Amino acid sequence: MSAVSRIRVVIAKPGLDGHDRGVKIVARALRDAGMEVVYTGLHQTPEQIVRTAIQEDAAAIGLSILSGAHMTLFAKVIELLKENDAADIVVFGGGIIPDADMPELQEMGVARVFTPGATTQEIVEWVRSAVPAGV
Repeated sequence: MSAVSRIRVVIAKPGLDGHDRGVKIVARALRDAGMEVVYTGLHQTPEQIVRTAIQEDAAAIGLSILSGAHMTLFAKVIELLKENDAADIVVFGGGIIPDADMPELQEMGVARVFTPGATTQEIVEWVRSAVPAGV
């Protein structure tokens, strides 16, 4: 697969949560599946994440949130994407997120949320089907 047609994904760990094993596994699975992945590391602000996604011409942002701040962090990332004329970037995520919050996250524009138990294959297949490759 040429670099021109690869899906570009920014994977980010926003907020104060320091647990990054899962996000690194997902980043590697996406990379192993032929996607171009930029992992921003721990403790990123929504502003840093959106700036990176725009600079890297990413088609998607994947957020890993275990801290309980998912409603605030997803909302801020989506708001900043809209403010920067980048609302076409697909936002998805994973982590410890209550089922009760899923409808509101979907309503605000989060395309998909993967909770514990989701397989890397499930995530890879969803990204392939939901995120456009670069042109």
